[in-house]
This record gives sequence, C-alpha cells and structure tokens, in this order.
Amino acid sequence: MHEDEWLAKRFEEERGRLRAVAYRMLGSLCEAEDAVQEAWLRLSRSDAEEIDNLAGWLTTVVGRVCLDMLRSRTSRREEPLDVRPAEPAAADTAVTAAGRPRQPDPQEEALLADSVGVAMLVVLDKLAPAERLAFVLHDLFAVPFEDIAPIVERTPAAARQLASRARRRVRGEADTVPPAADLTRTRRVVDAFLAAARDGNFAALLEVLDPDVVARSDSGISGALTAVRGAALVARQAAMFAQFAQSAQVALVNGVVGVVARSGGELRVMLFTVAEDRITEVSVVMAKAEVDRLDLAVPEFGTV
Repeated sequence: MHEDEWLAKRFEEERGRLRAVAYRMLGSLCEAEDAVQEAWLRLSRSDAEEIDNLAGWLTTVVGRVCLDMLRSRTSRREEPLDVRPAEPAAADTAVTAAGRPRQPDPQEEALLADSVGVAMLVVLDKLAPAERLAFVLHDLFAVPFEDIAPIVERTPAAARQLASRARRRVRGEADTVPPAADLTRTRRVVDAFLAAARDGNFAALLEVLDPDVVARSDSGISGALTAVRGAALVARQAAMFAQFAQSAQVALVNGVVGVVARSGGELRVMLFTVAEDRITEVSVVMAKAEVDRLDLAVPEFGTV
C-alpha cells in the first residue's frame, strides 16, 4: 500500500473519535467537521514517519484547532455559529482523507448529538475555552494532563486545575437554585420578553435583551445545537417565534423560570438566564429526549 493511502486509511480510522472530541468542544457539527478537516490538512503537510503516536498527535491538533475556534468566537458575537443550509454547497462538503467527497450521514449526526445532549453543551459553553478543553479531553476522553498541558500552554498541574475548576462548574449548574426574589424578578423579564415576541415588537425585544445575548436551539430531531449571538439577531429570531409565544406558558424548569409550549403535539421548552434585568441567554429545547429530562412545574408565584 502506498504511504499516502496508508496515512489516509489511518486517518479515517481516527475520524469518528476526532469528530466526537471536536463536537463536545464546539457544540457544532459543522465546526467539528471543519476542525477534523484542518487536522487532516496539517497531517498531510507533516512528516508522518516522525509521529510516534498518530492518535495522540491528531487529538492534540484537533484540540488546538478547537481552542483557537472557541477563542475567536468573542470576535464575531453577532454572527450565527452553526446555521446550515438544507442542502450544503458543493464547496462546503467535507472530503475524506483520500480526497473523495464525504456526504453528511444523518444517522451518524443523530447518534453523535444524542450522545452529548443539549443540556451538557449549554453548560460546557459557559466554561472558558481552556477549561472546556481540559475538561472534555480528560474527563470525557481520558487524555492525560501531560498531553493536555502543551495544548493550553500550561503545566500539567495547571491543566489539572483547569479541569477541576470546570468540573465544579459543571456540577454546580445543576445544584444552583435561585431564591424566590430572583425568581420573581426573572419572571417579570420573561413576561416582557413573551409580550414583545407575541407582538413582534422588535424595539421592545431589544430593551429586554442583553447586547451580547446568546440564543441556542436544538434541532428537535438530531439534537444538534445551533446558536446566534447579539441582541439584534436574537430579536429577529424571537419575532419569528410569535406563534410559539402565543401558546407559551410560564413554568419552573429545573427550578428556574422558563417557558413551555406545545407545537404539533410536541412540548417545547425555553430556558432563560437573566442578569441585571436583561436576558443574557435563551435556550430552546425541542428534542423529546431532552425535554423528558427536564423537571417542569407550574410556578406558585403570580398567574401563569
């Protein structure tokens, strides 16, 4: 077998694992595929004979690429993170290591997305890039801190601290229950958001949204997460959800103020994060498996 063919075959054997790593790092199937393709490009330009551990080398490259992508997101807050057309353009179609077009596999994407879950991706997205990388590589893929340290440009001990801090934050998200006063204040903000969405009032939506608000939504089928950043983009999206808002009902979702609504017989849930009387995050959960995991209850404060 020719050396190039052997290298391509070895890369294809690692592709699934690399894609899983990148997806948990980025929360986007498109960006995950981009990171994996970049790893192949770098491998093809390298001297493979000098690579002792190809799997480890590729994991390191994908980790660095994902870290750079996470850090760059702050410079493009107003742009969609993973808004994909129904039919990808030919130029955007991923290719195999051998150079042949690689068409997306819906079943593969569904299995990958379901294995992570929207709830976990939302929590991971709150971590700093280096924390997220250390947590994902060590806790989810058992990569030793000695290998993680060079990626985040820290010592193994510092990499361990990053993962430990991320682990506490991930666990703490589920344990945080806001006091009643915070629930009431959040309820007022959510009510204002719903009223503006029902009326399609763009100006009113901008008033209740933080300038750097992030809105996330799963696909409902594969569970793949999409996100937009910035008040203007989120307000336009919310205005499109006017029909959803008409049937929405405020409820407690995992102990915090959220919104539930039925569409086509399926239950949809919206979760909010509020700071200083403005919405900083909105998460729309449509996948039935994720909705079923949520603890839903009608609030005892005010009229629903």
